[in-house]
Amino acid sequence: MKLFYLSIFIILFSGPAIPPADPIDKIADLIRHGNIHDLAKQFAPNVEIAIPDNENVYTKAQAEIILDKFFSQNKLRSVKMLHKVTSNPFYRFGVLIVSTDKGPYRIAYTLKDTGGSLLIIELRIEVEKVK
Repeated sequence: MKLFYLSIFIILFSGPAIPPADPIDKIADLIRHGNIHDLAKQFAPNVEIAIPDNENVYTKAQAEIILDKFFSQNKLRSVKMLHKVTSNPFYRFGVLIVSTDKGPYRIAYTLKDTGGSLLIIELRIEVEKVK
């Protein structure tokens, strides 16, 4: 019986470990699905938000309202990951190209380790300059 439990234990822990989801990809997925409420859960207590004609530091609740308003005025069509930096365990950075009904935007976001979890400290939305 011990051999049976030992073999089950070895099988369970010798298989390939599932790596934790990359926070940069998780944020991109939340934006892709327009899930601003769950995106706001990833915000630090104060987050710097920059959208066209407006840049300031906001609380989580204020930032959620601002982003919800922006995405309700700019309906998403597609989201493409342009760049991500994951080399530093305490900071992460991602850049998305977002196509909306009013044109393309570039979204850049920075995550910082705050108390053991990576939270968004900055989110910038700029009009994409098409070349």
